[in-house]
Amino acid sequence: MMTKAEFVSAMKDALPDVFSSKAGAEKAYDAFCAILAKAVSKGEGVRLPGIGSFSVVQRAARTGRNPQTGKTITIPARKAVKFSVAKGLSDGLK
Repeated sequence: MMTKAEFVSAMKDALPDVFSSKAGAEKAYDAFCAILAKAVSKGEGVRLPGIGSFSVVQRAARTGRNPQTGKTITIPARKAVKFSVAKGLSDGLK
C-alpha cells in the first residue's frame, strides 16, 4: 500500500513544473484532504471523475453482539462516509 510520503513524492515527480519541492506537493495533498473532509462533514457529496465519489449515508440502528461477553447490545444510528469507485478505475483493475 502506498504511504502518504510515497504519494506526495509521486505527485512531485509527475508534476515537477507545478511542485518544485516535496513540501509544496504535501501542502497540495493536505489542502485536498481538508477540502474533501469539509465537504463530507457538511453532508455534501464529492465526485472525482475517473476516481469515484464520496457520499454521506445514514446507517440505521441495529442490534449487535459483544464478542467478549456474548451479550446483545444496541448499536445506534449514525452517519457514515461511503465511497463508490468510478467505472473507469474499476475497469482498469481487470
